[in-house]
Amino acid sequence: MDCPEAELSILIEDDDGIANLNSKYLCRKGPTNVIAFPIRDGNSPENDYYLLGDVVISVETAQREANDSGAGFDKRFAELLIHGILHLLGYDHEKSRQDTEKMEKKTSELLKIFDKSSFTSS
Repeated sequence: MDCPEAELSILIEDDDGIANLNSKYLCRKGPTNVIAFPIRDGNSPENDYYLLGDVVISVETAQREANDSGAGFDKRFAELLIHGILHLLGYDHEKSRQDTEKMEKKTSELLKIFDKSSFTSS
C-alpha cells in the first residue's frame, strides 16, 4: 500500500459516541459502523505524509452487523478496519461505480492476508 512507515490511530466507540462524531463532523444523523478522518491531503506538508489519520469503529454496530451476516465479529471488525484505512489512503466508494469496484478489490486482497482461521463466530 506504499506506506510502510505510516501511522494511524484507531478509536473504538459505542453507537452513541460514533453518532456524536457522525453528527458533528459529517452532518449525518445516527450511528454508523466506521468513520475515517484523514490527516493528509494534497496540500499537507511533507512531514505529515506518514500520519494517515484516525479510524473510528462502533463496536456495537460491528457486533450487530456480524450477527446479521453470520460472519463473526473478528471478521467484521477486520473488514471495517480495512475499509477505514483505505479511506485514509484516498480510496472512495461514493464517487463512482469504478471507484467502488477499485475499493472492493483492494479490500478483498487485504482480507486474504488475514488468516481466515482466526475469524470466529461471536
